[in-house]
Amino acid sequence: MNKKTLTERDICTKYINPAIQKAGWNIKTQVREEVSFTDGGVIVQGKLYTRGRRKRADYILYYKPNIPIAIIEAKSNKQAVGLGMQQALEYAKILDIPFVFTSNGDSFVFHDKTTSTEKEILLDAFPSPNTLWEKYLAYKEIDNQAAKNIVEQDYYVDTSKSPRYYQQNAVNRTIEAIAKGQKRILLVMATGTGKTYTAFNIIWRLWKSGVKKRILFLADRNALLTQTKNGDFAPFGNDIMHIIKHRKIDKSYQIYFALYQGLTSHEETKKAYKNFSRDFFDLVIIDECHRGSAAEASEWRAILDYFANATQIGLTATPKETKDVSNLHYFGEPVYIYSLKQGIADGFLAPYKVIRVNTTVDDGWQPSPGLKDRYGNEVEDRIYNLKDYDRNLVIDERTQVVARRITEYLKAIDRFAKTIVFCIDIAHAARMRQALINENADLVAKYPHYVVKITGDDEVGKRELDNFTDVEEKIPVIATTSKMLTTGIDSKMVKLIVLESNIGSMTEFKQIIGRGTRIRENDGKVYFSILDFRKATLLFKDPNFDDDPIQIYEPGPDESIVPPDLDENQEEQEEGLGILIDPPLPGGIIGGDDEEPKVKKFYVDNVPVQIAYEQVQYYGKDGKLITESLKDYTRGNVLKTFASSIEFSKKWKSAAKKEELIKELAEQGILLEALKEEVGKDLDEFDLICHIAYDQPPLTRKERANNVRKRNYFAKYGELAQEVIHKLLDKYEAEGFTPLEKGAVLKVKPLNELGSAVQLVKAFGGKKQFDLAIKELANEIYKTA
Repeated sequence: MNKKTLTERDICTKYINPAIQKAGWNIKTQVREEVSFTDGGVIVQGKLYTRGRRKRADYILYYKPNIPIAIIEAKSNKQAVGLGMQQALEYAKILDIPFVFTSNGDSFVFHDKTTSTEKEILLDAFPSPNTLWEKYLAYKEIDNQAAKNIVEQDYYVDTSKSPRYYQQNAVNRTIEAIAKGQKRILLVMATGTGKTYTAFNIIWRLWKSGVKKRILFLADRNALLTQTKNGDFAPFGNDIMHIIKHRKIDKSYQIYFALYQGLTSHEETKKAYKNFSRDFFDLVIIDECHRGSAAEASEWRAILDYFANATQIGLTATPKETKDVSNLHYFGEPVYIYSLKQGIADGFLAPYKVIRVNTTVDDGWQPSPGLKDRYGNEVEDRIYNLKDYDRNLVIDERTQVVARRITEYLKAIDRFAKTIVFCIDIAHAARMRQALINENADLVAKYPHYVVKITGDDEVGKRELDNFTDVEEKIPVIATTSKMLTTGIDSKMVKLIVLESNIGSMTEFKQIIGRGTRIRENDGKVYFSILDFRKATLLFKDPNFDDDPIQIYEPGPDESIVPPDLDENQEEQEEGLGILIDPPLPGGIIGGDDEEPKVKKFYVDNVPVQIAYEQVQYYGKDGKLITESLKDYTRGNVLKTFASSIEFSKKWKSAAKKEELIKELAEQGILLEALKEEVGKDLDEFDLICHIAYDQPPLTRKERANNVRKRNYFAKYGELAQEVIHKLLDKYEAEGFTPLEKGAVLKVKPLNELGSAVQLVKAFGGKKQFDLAIKELANEIYKTA
């Protein structure tokens, strides 16, 4: 047998598979072939989208299910044995795999990341599962039987769902850290990447191994507790799980779910967590740990200090790092990070489009001298801007303009696209709800809850929260809120996020953006839009937006380099922590009996407000927001690949199928259908690119078809064949060239009106001659190219 004639697949079947089987690997349980481990990033232009190429490994080898330890890149025998090593190493880094192999059927090249060595080995010398596993354990410094038992504990077997690669990485790294005795662990995973499902798999393996028997899962939202217990954690069964409510403690369960707020209190007698002994729990999971557990003075932190002997795992999308609060100081460096940027690139999270909107008062408005607001208060004479609006000064006309623009946008895309409007405070959310109701009176008449306010003080709104987040529920569509929806809400179908709040915190900004990042492709959700009325999206330019978290601490000249503990009377003021603020008196006046009333907020009327300008940006292939037009973006991308029109023309003509080349261009972020919407639908794809990228005058498809007809090159064919060519030209003129490349072209109108596909092919002398005729037709169409 001549190996050089075999395909890559043949090499796998005849040489690689037998070699790894002979080494003791179970093909059914330990070996997966052609494993696509990403979904391909969503590329959006205009209203259209496509997906980039999925990352696919030829082989992934597992010591046990979901514990990968080796990767193999296969090549045909025409290629050198080590040719695919660079790609294999890239995949191995992503998949956290230490042993990397390539093969062309003659031998293997083995790259051992545990020793940073690479060598060629015979097919018969492929290492066994136990050999690689022992090397792996030594590399990870897991050197005792107790630790080994922990890392070898099986995952939960679920036939309908299995962890994605990054969830495996997070679980396996956490289990290994605990096996080696680490007590504080931080996992950073972007919103929408399945932190709770990851936590379930960690807990399952630790609980099954017997190393962790009593577990406390802390969250900050009631909805999260029920959702977690009945969802991802359901395999544990209700007999061992319990949600702590009303500070009532029952010590007969093994897995407990609780709100931070439900376990603690400013009153010593109401600190429910103290009803447990300090050693009752041996594992504590802190969900959304950025919300206060890292703050020394926080009551939440008191719970963690009380259960200090337990292993503690913090889960967050946004570690909090300020001068005074540090997740990293408490938990240490994250054992694993999966960022928003990675999630979007992999196609597991939705990219976003940003529309920045400025009104005519946003850059500054000053009242006329002596102006009084609607309650008779004289408005302080100074310049007001975005930092002031709706906090210190309310301009209803601006709220109405914002509501009108939101409505116009929804009318343009989908009036039932789920939308969250983030406002300054609860009062602002109420005004925004009213303005949106007035702009959408037609739908509100039919659906009374089309617009709702979902804030902590609104029982009706809170009752509608489940309907808002339910994929199956159409109503409510628009939710106005202040802080309540920033975190912990599983909002799968949100397609529009409106920023009408001043966001100074990167943590809060990331959490808000995370409300839109979930993908529901089958339900039509693959990207989301951000309407920004407060210039908040300038935070996208901050290098800290999607970088690895960095602890922030500024020691003085004589201070320790170690971040200090906070003073007991320093408290972080976060919404939802039981902090009471006196409500304003009528007219926006605040103050007590012993102090002179002070105007907190002015309400001014009759201020003319209009939209000043808009800027549209969208998420580019490199993870950055692109401001330029589709034309400029396309030109830049085409020129990166094809430096000249001659180079592109050569590629176009030589492409076996134009459709494949168009798909390749789409993977580079060049969506021709979106470009046609902007430039012209009647242009051929070839002309479209040459015109945009190389400034060549374009020909319409009709002009190209007429040029072919004038040359009458098809006179050499018989009568029926000529009719087929004429009909194919008609079809090209109407739809473009790609439909002509499809095998079914002879079975659809207008070709099927001439006879059966078999008859039409015979008119050219057979299938081979017909294929040649199609190629010749392509050459004639693009002859001027």
